[in-house]
Amino acid sequence: MSGLSRRQFLATAAAAAAAAGIPLEAVGAAAAAEVTPAADAPSTLLQTMLQGGKVKGEYRTLVAGPGESYLPRVDLLGRAPDAARVAARRSLLYLGHLSDMHVIDAQSPGRIEPMIVQDHSAWGSAFHPHDPLSLHVTSSTVQSFSALRYSPLTGAPMGAAIVTGDSADMHSHKELRWYIDMLDGVTVDPAVSIGRQFNGVQAWAEAVWAYRPGNPAGGAFGDYGFPKLPTLLDDSVAHPVESPGLPAPWYAVYGNHDTLLLGTFDLSSQLHALAVGGQKSWSLDATASTILGGYAATTSALGRGTDAAGVALGRPGFHAVPADPDRYLFAQAEFMAEHFRTESAPGPVGHGFTKHNLETGQTWWKADLTPFVRAFGLDTCNQVAGPDGAVPEAQFRWLEEELAQAQKDNRLVLIFSHHNSLTLENRAQRPGDTEKLHGAEEFVDLLLRFPVVVGWMNGHTHLNQILAHGGPRGGFWEITTASCIDFPQQQQVVEIVDNRDGTLSLFTTVLDHAAPVSPGTGATTLDLAAQSREFALNDWAESPTMRRGSPFDRNTELLLPAPFDLSKITDAALEAEHVAARARVLAHESGLIS
Repeated sequence: MSGLSRRQFLATAAAAAAAAGIPLEAVGAAAAAEVTPAADAPSTLLQTMLQGGKVKGEYRTLVAGPGESYLPRVDLLGRAPDAARVAARRSLLYLGHLSDMHVIDAQSPGRIEPMIVQDHSAWGSAFHPHDPLSLHVTSSTVQSFSALRYSPLTGAPMGAAIVTGDSADMHSHKELRWYIDMLDGVTVDPAVSIGRQFNGVQAWAEAVWAYRPGNPAGGAFGDYGFPKLPTLLDDSVAHPVESPGLPAPWYAVYGNHDTLLLGTFDLSSQLHALAVGGQKSWSLDATASTILGGYAATTSALGRGTDAAGVALGRPGFHAVPADPDRYLFAQAEFMAEHFRTESAPGPVGHGFTKHNLETGQTWWKADLTPFVRAFGLDTCNQVAGPDGAVPEAQFRWLEEELAQAQKDNRLVLIFSHHNSLTLENRAQRPGDTEKLHGAEEFVDLLLRFPVVVGWMNGHTHLNQILAHGGPRGGFWEITTASCIDFPQQQQVVEIVDNRDGTLSLFTTVLDHAAPVSPGTGATTLDLAAQSREFALNDWAESPTMRRGSPFDRNTELLLPAPFDLSKITDAALEAEHVAARARVLAHESGLIS
């Protein structure tokens, strides 16, 4: 096989330059340059961040550790790989994988933080000591993907990125906008319409159950050893937060936090009223009565009106805060619609969702990430109750037909969903609902019927984990990434590589966000993101060190038999795709310079 002819190269470069809006000369020069691995790009290949010693009580800092090389896994190949593959490999697709960003508006009255008083372990996701810093972590995470826009393995440009759910933490429209804007490279100001003084439970002396950085004494976080940082809360809203945006087109699916309140409950009328109002709860009694009262009030229109009025008038256990109508709790269809309010670059408009999705309410999609890799974005979230999910019958049958077509088309397939194979067993339904909900065993069996399925990427459990699913016709790898809210606050890049020997490899590389190991004394975005990661390390209820996974769940080479003759993907077609991706990355780089 050979690459593009000179005429084909010039035509391809011209088309890519026009699409990306950059000069042809820049695209031509970059595409013609020798491709080398981005070996110095920041990732856990170069450095890890590990638990350090105790500095006060049980509180620990982080220390820098050695990098971790790729570990081959041959669970599906069943034999030692050919050493010659290292020199022969070619990149078919290099993409970013983000999940469970949990962008949080910590000042929102629509949050239910005091529920951790009832049971910190069970309600840990209702409150984290670093909630006000999630926007800074998101920015720092996007900076890492921007820095790793070329593969550390092959030097291939990033061709796509996928977000596998739980982007807006508490179903707030403001959180939804923040996450989309951060990935698009739009500056976000956390203080718009509510001021530069932090108003939330962590600033109030009565909320002794919370980590209050101004004076942490007297509560569990202070007893644990969390530090006194008097300016931290106001620092978190002192400045707009910038983001370079992702360097490649990105796609999104629903997570349970994008579907239900706290990823578990339906949205009551009172919670809708609270979210946009000027009263925020700081006590367990007030929060619990609000939630229970809100659900009881849904039984009648009069009850709903009376209940909402109670919030407006104020109740014991509430503080006055600036109201913000932009905090409204979005409906399911609005999640999709908001993804059409986006920048033209990196795109695409809709981020996987299409006009068909908006018109029909269908919440799953397909997209060709390249001419030879097809993606299926699923909605595995339960619409009734509970954090875990399942696959509805209509979606299951649609995917079955689409996978059969992909098999005929010789397309490598990636599946994207929020839930993983350990959390696809939630069959909660409303009375009268009859649609079958498929669990993990049935879903995995479906994917195993089609050898073109090489990877299933997901999140939900906030830890790095990789599982091999083998069958008589081959198998596929299930890749679960960690989250941006719980330690280690890591995400990943994945690269599909043709080894030219009848096998292919999926390389997974774990990324720390761009903040330094230790927080600085300033209030920059990276200082605050570093402080968030240190707090997450000490958020004991979330089992922080377990979430790193084993070394075989982090930087890996996942080998499997090629599902068809990969020489059908010509070098010319692959080179054309890389030229287009490189042009998009160059456009991203020009934005960084400007």
